[in-house]
Amino acid sequence: MSDSPQDIGELEATLGSYLADKLEATGPVNIEGIERIAVGWSHETWLFDAAWSDEDGPRARGFCLRRDPGNALLRDTSDLGEQFRVLQCLEATEVPAPRVYWYEPDPSVLGASALVMEKVAGECPSPWRRAGREYYAAAADRGVLPLSFTDALASIHNVDWHAVGLDFLGVPELGTDFARREIAKWKAFALDSGHPGHPIFADLVGWLESNAPATDRLTLVHGAFRTGNVLIDDDRVSAVLDWELQVIGDPMYDVAYMLTELNRTGTDLLSNVVPRELFFERYESATGITIDTDRCRYYQLLYAMRSAAFWMSAAGLYADGANNDLRLARTEWSVTVALEQAAAELGY
Repeated sequence: MSDSPQDIGELEATLGSYLADKLEATGPVNIEGIERIAVGWSHETWLFDAAWSDEDGPRARGFCLRRDPGNALLRDTSDLGEQFRVLQCLEATEVPAPRVYWYEPDPSVLGASALVMEKVAGECPSPWRRAGREYYAAAADRGVLPLSFTDALASIHNVDWHAVGLDFLGVPELGTDFARREIAKWKAFALDSGHPGHPIFADLVGWLESNAPATDRLTLVHGAFRTGNVLIDDDRVSAVLDWELQVIGDPMYDVAYMLTELNRTGTDLLSNVVPRELFFERYESATGITIDTDRCRYYQLLYAMRSAAFWMSAAGLYADGANNDLRLARTEWSVTVALEQAAAELGY
């Protein structure tokens, strides 16, 4: 995660030249406060401010650059071009999402395929650290963030995905098609990882394939809606981040992610911030969707499979020397953690 002053200086120069053209600046674009944010597993994220002048006078704006290093966890599963299209579609909706400006697939332009979007005000405390858990517990007591957090998820599920053009994500048939698509996706991801596999993983896949639930309603699904994937400003969600796993599918897939113990530590608060009863009442009222806890339990096991596939891939990247991010070094152990939880759920 370290970047030399020379690397940062070169990136500042590249961004200055790039933005001078995009912003139709009448002079140089000054890049200030550039900082690489150590979050996420799939792309580099840089925040910076730009100051320039155009024919109407001096300007200033904050930007966020996301680049694909080519050796990150999701790789082909997380495409910046797709993210760009999704965020463009969401501009016409109530979903709090960053506004995107440009997508550059040519790595020679910004050093890697990249997208440039707005820098949204807010902070993103890690729910896996003590300080983050304390932050969310205090916010839960104040009462505003639990409501805003629930409303943000409801806004995603309320999107008229067909009207805003999100069909390009692929539309499953009603019934069991959505669940089967997800199983096939993550099964292939695990196989491509080069990991030797695990008997519990094979058993889990078999169980999921034999028990796929049917859904009669399709919505936009974020795929990883939790604290840590949103920005918070003044106790309100200012932006939903990490548009990498979105699909058209069963809304219970996101609700299950809210309910799973994988996304909270030492608390009964969902995603470390929302009381369960409040979430059920407010979500159902906002969406008109009744939460199906049986389908959610199924999707929690699907998330365990997905998590294991993630960690298999991550462990392989580090072991092969393709990625030296030290966070990946511990993920071989995480495979066992995810599968042990699944085994308990399956009654081992």
